[in-house]
Amino acid sequence: KVPNNGLVIYCGTVVTAEGKEKKVNMDFEPFKPINTSLYLCDNKFHTEALSALLEDDSKFGFIVIDGNGALFGVLSGNAREVLHKFVVDLPKKHGRGGQSALRFSRLRVEKRHNYIRKVAELATQLYIVNDKVSVTGLVLAGSADFKSELSQSDLFDPRLQNKVVKIVDISYGAENGFNQAIDLCQELLKNVKFIVEKKTIGRYFEEMAIDTDKCCYGVDETMHCLQAGAIDTLIVWENLDCNRFVLRNQLAATESI
Repeated sequence: KVPNNGLVIYCGTVVTAEGKEKKVNMDFEPFKPINTSLYLCDNKFHTEALSALLEDDSKFGFIVIDGNGALFGVLSGNAREVLHKFVVDLPKKHGRGGQSALRFSRLRVEKRHNYIRKVAELATQLYIVNDKVSVTGLVLAGSADFKSELSQSDLFDPRLQNKVVKIVDISYGAENGFNQAIDLCQELLKNVKFIVEKKTIGRYFEEMAIDTDKCCYGVDETMHCLQAGAIDTLIVWENLDCNRFVLRNQLAATESI
């Protein structure tokens, strides 16, 4: 049986440092789902698909909502996952007159309100873990006005409202709508990481400008605060070339950094 995240197999013959040929066989399950299917014979091992898994860990939530039901999903890199979905049977607009028209209208509004409430509650359960939002951004998609109603509703958790990066109109619902929403948001999702980094750096410079003593810089000060558990946000340069050595004195049973 193929593992849940896929299977990677490398096999071939390599030349060792001594100039001898050696047969190599490696197989493993990647740490994240890999959606690439590749069978290739070449003079080297191709690791491009594995490198792509390391590029971005950002996870984006998608809520696809229309008059037929709702779907909750996440997208991380090129891996998509449906967390939950359900269907709903909402009453249509009643065109008949008389005294029953008001009653039907009231029932219709009440069921729509309960539908929005259920979607909002499920969104909180699925996208907030340990009292923290588990996604970098949230996309609301649908073919009707439900997505706008949800974004403006008091029932929608404010923490999730702050994470909404886009509201998109789609032609389909359920999983087809999920795929269409992903396609429509490709350009936006590429820029979200840059926007988040820009906000983080901006906050750091604000703290420095007003001299709140809530920020530090440099390896020594940062490591001291990190060991003290006093860091809320850590900014690290991706190409930082820094090694940390811990020296242990076995005789005195002490450590020094």
